[in-house]
Amino acid sequence: MPGVNQLLLDSEKRLVLALGLNAAEARIEAQTLLRHALGDVSRAWLLTHENDALDFNGQQANIHAGFEALLKRRLNGEPVAYILGKREFYGLDFTVTPGTLIPRPDTETLVEVALEKIPANQSCTVLDLGTGSGAIAIAIAKHRPQAKVTAVDQSLKALAVAQGNARRLGVANVQLVLSDWFSALGGQTFDVIVSNPPYIAKDDPHLNQGDLRFEPTSALAAGEDGLDCIRQIINRAKQYLNPQGWLMFEHGYDQAEKVAQLLKSANFDSVTSVADLSGILRVILGKK
Repeated sequence: MPGVNQLLLDSEKRLVLALGLNAAEARIEAQTLLRHALGDVSRAWLLTHENDALDFNGQQANIHAGFEALLKRRLNGEPVAYILGKREFYGLDFTVTPGTLIPRPDTETLVEVALEKIPANQSCTVLDLGTGSGAIAIAIAKHRPQAKVTAVDQSLKALAVAQGNARRLGVANVQLVLSDWFSALGGQTFDVIVSNPPYIAKDDPHLNQGDLRFEPTSALAAGEDGLDCIRQIINRAKQYLNPQGWLMFEHGYDQAEKVAQLLKSANFDSVTSVADLSGILRVILGKK
């Protein structure tokens, strides 16, 4: 049986051919799956033992079979996050399931923007609309322990995942609520409202490609132009915002100008777009 390095090289080639990944992406995915098959060893450990035989106490055959099973799932297109049942986001490990959107690095920009508006050492009320796995709400709550964060989702399954993440990560300042956007919030108001809503056009071909094929469509697509959910949020947000409160959310790579106009038409002030890690305008915010 191949050693660690040869197994990674072979797997990398298979991933490139099957999924069209570049070599660097394929290498990282192969390493991630192998680390899991080895009992979640660290990346540093794997790099240190790249030239070793794949053998833990005589378990080489079992390890290889376990890794091959994981790799086959990935070769069939299943996202790594769903295979492992977890994804790192903003320095925290979140449980994810096929019923929740996979947290992505670009969305960390939204957390950064929110943290800039949330005071570190005083109380602040925050609302996360469509929380999914709870990644945004929990990351904010973890870094702003005096904030009171309310996170809503219309899916009971998603809320159960978010609740488990909050408990496991030791975050107590998040309240999870079953709600279709604002519907269950009554007369509550907030200093900051954040959201990563669905924003892909329903006929966008990307929905049938890559990881998106496996993620819940309800968390991705929003009408003919992808802006239905964003319009709903903008049109209702002001009544749930405190004076001088901020509304901010993620949007599509080509939607910045349209969304800015929607915010301005709703009389939001200080409308500002923020670029993600790739330099693409991805987050927008406006003040009541």
